[in-house]
Amino acid sequence: MPASTATAPHPHPLAAAARLVMLALIAVLTLFATRDLTQLWWIALLAVAGLPSLLAPQHRLIAPLSRVAEVVVLGLAASQVAAVASIGTVAGLGASAVLPYLAVPVTVTALRRHFSEGTALLAVTAATLLVSGALTTVGGELQLGQPGYLAVCAQWLILAALGLYAAGTLHRVMAVRDEGKPQPYAEATRLLTQLRTVARQLPGATLDPGGISEHLLEELRTVAQADRGAVLSASGGGRLVVLAQAGVDRVDWETTLDADSAIADAWASQQATTAVRSQSRSHRGGDVSALIVPLVAGVRTVGLVVLEADAAHAYPPPVVSRVTALTRPAALRLEAALLFDEVRSLATNEERQRLAREIHDGVAQELVMVGYGIDNAMATVFDDADETAEALRTLRTEVTRVIQELRLSLFELRSEVDRQGGLAAAIAEYARTVGASGGLRVHLSLDESTARLPAATEAELLRIAQEAVTNARKHAGASNLWVTCEVDPPYAQIEVSDDGQGMADQRPDGRYGLAIMAERAERIRGRLEIRPRQPSGTTVAVVVGTSSRRDNVRDSAAPEGE
Repeated sequence: MPASTATAPHPHPLAAAARLVMLALIAVLTLFATRDLTQLWWIALLAVAGLPSLLAPQHRLIAPLSRVAEVVVLGLAASQVAAVASIGTVAGLGASAVLPYLAVPVTVTALRRHFSEGTALLAVTAATLLVSGALTTVGGELQLGQPGYLAVCAQWLILAALGLYAAGTLHRVMAVRDEGKPQPYAEATRLLTQLRTVARQLPGATLDPGGISEHLLEELRTVAQADRGAVLSASGGGRLVVLAQAGVDRVDWETTLDADSAIADAWASQQATTAVRSQSRSHRGGDVSALIVPLVAGVRTVGLVVLEADAAHAYPPPVVSRVTALTRPAALRLEAALLFDEVRSLATNEERQRLAREIHDGVAQELVMVGYGIDNAMATVFDDADETAEALRTLRTEVTRVIQELRLSLFELRSEVDRQGGLAAAIAEYARTVGASGGLRVHLSLDESTARLPAATEAELLRIAQEAVTNARKHAGASNLWVTCEVDPPYAQIEVSDDGQGMADQRPDGRYGLAIMAERAERIRGRLEIRPRQPSGTTVAVVVGTSSRRDNVRDSAAPEGE
């Protein structure tokens, strides 16, 4: 059998040299203190005890046991050398000849960041020194009772402990400093991995802002009276968006933060606020109690909960306390969901831009060059090669069609919902552009309020509408296209209808687009419906939220006016 390519780690030359120097030093000191060559056998025994640790420094069992053997031998050697040494007038000072070697195993553990092992080695050393001192007699007295012996042992143990503590402190300081260095990709990987793990453990395995908001409203209505309620979050530009609402009627909530309203006050103060007038711009009047509770995560306001009851004094302080007790933990959950949506949106936008660049710089450019080659061939063809010229003209037409398809794909990838223009404007622009390229007569019906849906929801609705329009142009063989867009947050409905040949006769590759639309609708908790249109054609409709005017996807065809 072939030999394994794995090799044991070689002893580090610097470590080997340091041990040899330390062994030589204590050998000289031992000879100076005892003037007895036989005491050098302790030095040889120390070298043998430390050899496994030197040869196998990474071994999880051999290396620690070798260091324990070193300190045990060291404790015995210190007691014996002190017994036969003659240094000064105080007995026991000879232990200082060998105890400097204690720095070797302790330093090794500090360099390997095994600080608990270093502490254990010091404890073993102290115990060995005590036991050996209690078993050794000098002049009829126990070694342990000699002040010089105790002083030298305590001195070297304290020095070794201070060195180990200093190494541990330095390691912690360097770790904190390294954590402060900018490491965006490593940190992003760590956080996203944690986010994925946490998301899988959540109820329903989701981080959906709308779902979290609806669940919060359901909880709040069990502890407080509320004829209507909503959860709002920031969308940029000093405005709020409705994530979820509860109640019989659809409410036109005040979503401007610079307005004179309790909503703006609660957002600015981060304190629960009550009011005696409705926070809806369309309220008909009468007794009203309003409670606005900011959702604060740390120091950041991530949203607001608005509750209203058609009664006076519906929110006394005890009720406010119960509501805030529920909203406090919900703020962190909502912030996590909003951040997740933002990360997902950034990743999606970046991927679309990457695909757009690849198509533009790759296939599109190659097809343009093919077209130029065909033009050249047609210019040089022989006069009697009519059939060849006709084939080339057909090929040129096909290449032109493919280039047009690629340009439309680029337009689709780059289309975004403008925060000023809105979802309806983005869908209308795409329908007009794509419809004109396919010879379709486009009929638009747009109804969009000033309030906005969350950015992630608008992006998914735009992609669903784009896919429906593209399918109608490519596969339906239609002459007319009806696009209806109704947006009244948190409700929205998009319909795309055509007068083509219907689903039964469409090409099979259109089915992949239908699956993508269904996945997108599920992602934003919407309802997708695909049905025949009378007398011919297909209607694709997606609905998000509920409307007091319309609970189901409309059954009638879109208006046929332009």
